[in-house]
Amino acid sequence: MINTDSTLHIEKVTSTRVGEVDFDNLVFGKTFTDHMFECEYKNGAWQRPTIKPYGPMLVYPGMKVFHYGQAVFEGMKAYKDENDDVFLFRPEQNLERINKSSKRMAIPEFPKEIFLEALNELVRLDKDWIQKGDGNSLYIRPFAIATEVGVSASPSKEYKFMILLSPVQAYYKGFVKVLIAEKYSRSADGGVGAAKAAGNYGAQFYPTSLAQEKGFQQIIWTDSNEHKYLEEAGTMNVFFRINDTLITAPTSDRILDGITRKSILDLAKHNGVNVDVRKLTVSELIAAAEDGSLKEIFGAGTAAVVSFISHFGFKDKIYELKEQSDSFAVMFKKQLNDIQYNISEDPFGWRKKVELF
Repeated sequence: MINTDSTLHIEKVTSTRVGEVDFDNLVFGKTFTDHMFECEYKNGAWQRPTIKPYGPMLVYPGMKVFHYGQAVFEGMKAYKDENDDVFLFRPEQNLERINKSSKRMAIPEFPKEIFLEALNELVRLDKDWIQKGDGNSLYIRPFAIATEVGVSASPSKEYKFMILLSPVQAYYKGFVKVLIAEKYSRSADGGVGAAKAAGNYGAQFYPTSLAQEKGFQQIIWTDSNEHKYLEEAGTMNVFFRINDTLITAPTSDRILDGITRKSILDLAKHNGVNVDVRKLTVSELIAAAEDGSLKEIFGAGTAAVVSFISHFGFKDKIYELKEQSDSFAVMFKKQLNDIQYNISEDPFGWRKKVELF
């Protein structure tokens, strides 16, 4: 439900901080733009949406988000082309997914019309923070948290929906080494693996740190029942190329329905690449690595877009993947980037221009 006063209210900064930023040396997600979006949910309805100067919030230690983890988020990007036009990539999909995540976490869904208007206005206001060029973009972080004060074990009756903007460069540069999980799991049947719930990511940090101690950057997660099936890579969906077939796990209540994943599957079909959406076992992967039919593994997600995997480890053995002259990962990343940066035609209608004036 929306409050009768749903007009977007805008409070602009008196002066911008954009001149203080070293855009050549950004740490991913550490720098935020001049403005942020905020909308509160109270008395059964979303209240007046507001864009305001970025800054701290007043929070109470009894807020339910701190005690019961009612928090969901999204990851999106805005891109600037050589003509200084700005584009979003499939924003309706992000709204659909955060509302799906919210529903799973008993958080009220956010209205589409307010989200899209606020997103356009927020990006328009802070367009000077978006740098042109390969790898540069504006990372967009919508999120919702439970704000009702009280420690009773029940869903909050009050929430805050916000959007933050952060100028970024490429998330991963070069190749990534991954370790196949044998003990820890990202999610379980009937759980919240398909939701972008904050706790999903917090639970990954410890096993990932153990992998990093062994020289790997990320983990390829396996199913929680038998650790038999390959599911996701770190915070990304994962693809495997065996011979000339592209294989990825089907989505489920354990696996996130990634927007980059969907886009790569569409691009694969567009390019005539054979796609097999099915469960892939660890033993199949090892056999393919040993007989030479495993050509590529790569991750797919908003932050990295496509992340090239050069090695994977399993049971104290490391398998190396040779670079392919006809790499699917290279092809898909270029085609995605060309659409995102308005370099090529967009036959899918994914690119949405931000109205700057």
